[in-house]
Formats: sequence, C-alpha cells, structure tokens
Amino acid sequence: MKGKWVRREKPGRNEGRDDTVCPSKIESQNGTHVSEFHLLGLSEDPDLQPCLFGLFLSMYLITVFGNLVIILAICSDPHLHTPMYFFLSILSFVDICFISTTVPNLVVNIWLHSWVITHAGCLTQMSIYILFATMDDMLLTVMAYDRFVAICHPLHYAVLMSPRLCRFLVCTCLSVSIVNSQLHTLFVLQFTNFQEVQVANFFCDPSHVVNLVCSNTFSKDMVKYFAVGIFGFFPVVAITLSYYKIIASILKIASSSGRYKAFSTCGSHLSAVSLFYGTSIGVYLGSGITESPRKVVVASVVYTVINPMLNPFIYSLRNRDMKQVFNRIHRRKFFFRT
Repeated sequence: MKGKWVRREKPGRNEGRDDTVCPSKIESQNGTHVSEFHLLGLSEDPDLQPCLFGLFLSMYLITVFGNLVIILAICSDPHLHTPMYFFLSILSFVDICFISTTVPNLVVNIWLHSWVITHAGCLTQMSIYILFATMDDMLLTVMAYDRFVAICHPLHYAVLMSPRLCRFLVCTCLSVSIVNSQLHTLFVLQFTNFQEVQVANFFCDPSHVVNLVCSNTFSKDMVKYFAVGIFGFFPVVAITLSYYKIIASILKIASSSGRYKAFSTCGSHLSAVSLFYGTSIGVYLGSGITESPRKVVVASVVYTVINPMLNPFIYSLRNRDMKQVFNRIHRRKFFFRT
C-alpha cells in the first residue's frame, strides 16, 4: 500500500536484521516526502498557554541579561583578564546563542498556537543547535583543564595557559563544533523521506530528527552513539581525570582554609558540568528508549533553558572574584549618584 511501511523478509544470513524501509517512490500525497514537521507542544491546555508564554519569555530575557552582565563584568575589570574568566565570557556568549536557537521560536509558536516548522527551518535549527551545544560541551572540558593547570601546576600557570593557547583552544572548540554540526546535518540531508512528520519535542532535537529518517536502525544508532562517544564520553573522561588530579592535589594542602580556597575555584564549574551532562546525555540517549514524550520535553527544557539561565547565577553567586567585581560596580554607581 502506498504511504505504508513495508517489512521485507530476507532469508539466510540477513535474517533477524531490521530491514524496515520507506517506499522508494516519492509522492507528495502519501506523506513520505516531508516539506514540514510538527513539533510537540508543551501543553494542550489552552488556559496554560499565556502562562507558558510569559514564563519562557521571562526565562529567556533573564538568561540573556545574566550572561551579558557576566561578559561586561569580565571585559570591564582588568582583575578578571585571566584564562579562567576568558573562557567564562566565551561560555556566556555561547549560552546566549544556545538558548536563542530554541526559545524565541518556542515563544512565537505558543503565541501563534502553531507548532509547524518547515523542513529547511528544522534542519537549520538542528544544525545551529548542535553547533552551540557542542561548543558548550568543549568549553566545559577546556575549563576543567584550565582548573587542573591552575591548581596542580600553579607556578607554570601563566606559561602553560598563555593567551595564544587560550585563543587556540577556543578556535579548536569552534572547529570541532562545526564538524559535529555538519556531520548530523549531512546525514539527515541524505534522506528526503521520513517515517512521520511529528517531532517528539518542542524544537528540532537532533536525536529525534535522526530517528525519523528512512534508514535502518543500525545506521541511526551508529550516528547517535558515535556522537555521544566522541562529544560525550571523551569530554566526561577528560573532566573526570582533571578533577581526580585536582582533588589529589587539594588533599595534599595542609591547612583546611587552603583546601577550601582551592576547591572553591572549581565549585561553580563542577555544578555547571553536572547539570549540563546529566540532562544532555539523558535526553540524547533516552529519546529512543522512553515511551513518554512529555518526560523528554521536561528534560529538554532543563537542558536547553534552565541550564543557560542558571549558569550566570552559578558563576556569580559562588565566585568570590565576581562578587568583588559586582560590589565595586555597585559602589561606583553609588559614588556617582552622591
């Protein structure tokens, strides 16, 4: 039948393989050739839509404002012109771009009561989303290395983390992010037919879009697990090894105040890492396992909205240097007023 999936049985050594295929003939009326996708709304209750609109618009504005404050504070204060805060300013900029990939479109969809996105728009959103998500991932790994050098090799910190190396590391993060984004996009572009048009998330989540392409399960799983392995497993291993060395060095410090001071410089980063990886890997791998799309949507909200919004608070409220900068800015404003 047209527009239906067919399962071909192959004898012999191919038996047991997942050979689910799409119809080879592309016809617009049978729905296999996709020109648009339908996103999953956050709620079907019309009474909740104004609340959701205000909530997500507020969180977006708070995120943008908070991260801009971090960037401006670091740029304006010479005391913060160090590798650690250089990477933090880049991370804040990436967080603004990251949340801008999904939330403005979400707010517009809630306002218009429309959850339709074009094929080109979906792939564009997916590509940009992967770019900044991977950039976040790589920057958190680089920041862990920066803390490792600062605590384990303090006498050589200025030499090892030179401005030239810092710029090189950021350029490397950007290059790796572009490669990952293009790999996912090129894989999806190979297919013009999709299993269905319903994306089980409020944006074009890469893991869901990859699941929809008309390809065998093995190819789709290879793409997902390769991405998680390269951009999830190895960064987590690098961060874990860095903190293993950091904790070992901190335990060698004789005074408790010295240990607290050393570990306090890592607390903010460790909190951001836990929140980022705990939600992102869970969403990426759980998209093909969980039977409840709403649970995936909730986890995606934490990953794409809550995480970027909390980062400015994590790095300002738990960071002594940032507190001192904000106090100096506050005193300066009070002085000019009087």
